[in-house]
Amino acid sequence: MKTSEVSLLDWQKRFGTEKACANALAEFRWPQGFFCPKCGHDDYYYITSRKVYQCSKCRHHTSVTAGTLFHSTNLPLVKWFWAIYLVASDKGGMSALRLTKHIGVSWPTAHKMLRKIRTAMAHRDSIYRLFHQLVELDDTYVGGKKPGKRGRGAGGKKAVLVAVENKGKGAGFVAMKAVDSVSGEEIQKFLKHNLGEQINVRTDALPAMNAVGKAHIHEKKVTPPEEASTWLPLVHIVIGNMKAFLNGTFHGVTHQYLQEYLDEFCYRFNRRRWEPELPYRLMNACVNHAPAPC
Repeated sequence: MKTSEVSLLDWQKRFGTEKACANALAEFRWPQGFFCPKCGHDDYYYITSRKVYQCSKCRHHTSVTAGTLFHSTNLPLVKWFWAIYLVASDKGGMSALRLTKHIGVSWPTAHKMLRKIRTAMAHRDSIYRLFHQLVELDDTYVGGKKPGKRGRGAGGKKAVLVAVENKGKGAGFVAMKAVDSVSGEEIQKFLKHNLGEQINVRTDALPAMNAVGKAHIHEKKVTPPEEASTWLPLVHIVIGNMKAFLNGTFHGVTHQYLQEYLDEFCYRFNRRRWEPELPYRLMNACVNHAPAPC
């Protein structure tokens, strides 16, 4: 879906007031004009004092934020619009502390806003599947505050499955899932949710990876560290970028919120070629997402 590119000054000019933001939300929700979500009728009255649309047929009231990610928000829409722009335009991500300073809200409020936005990101990516003829699959481990062993078997760390489309000269789309363990069952569920049918999947020789062969064409190889860059080159680059993202912007994450941060990384990575369009793309994802309590 092609959307318009937008700069910071353009965003500020277009969405600088509550009225402008409300009008924009109405355009996003009803590009062909208002219609009642209850009966489908397209004739309405706008009640200025309550800021709601009233269907002229069934009298149902609908606000511009009802049924969207902004449902029942007490925050000015201007702050929401700026939060979306900042999250979408900063390739390194936006922490709750930074968002607090930028838009003038409390840390708990900024944290909830970011969680809602990441929910919309995750939902949008869940619609798609990795379909390229070759996909690299590997596991990695994230987190852990205690010093000690690194990698598989390290205490306090969370396992993450990572799949990347290998397009020869570079990576295509990516999918990531935090799991309790790297088992055949978890791998099967991950592949079923994220890959198309009968894809060539390249892995190392971890026994759990044998589950790949049940639904896909499995290419496996014992991979010493010195051969990782040739057998699974792209998935290791993506894993390194993901860890730099987590450590650089958020200085590490807890297991509770790890999947949300992975979703944000994947959403931005999968749209890296359309970076100037991301604010509008993310706005559209938020408007079309159901209310998300956090």
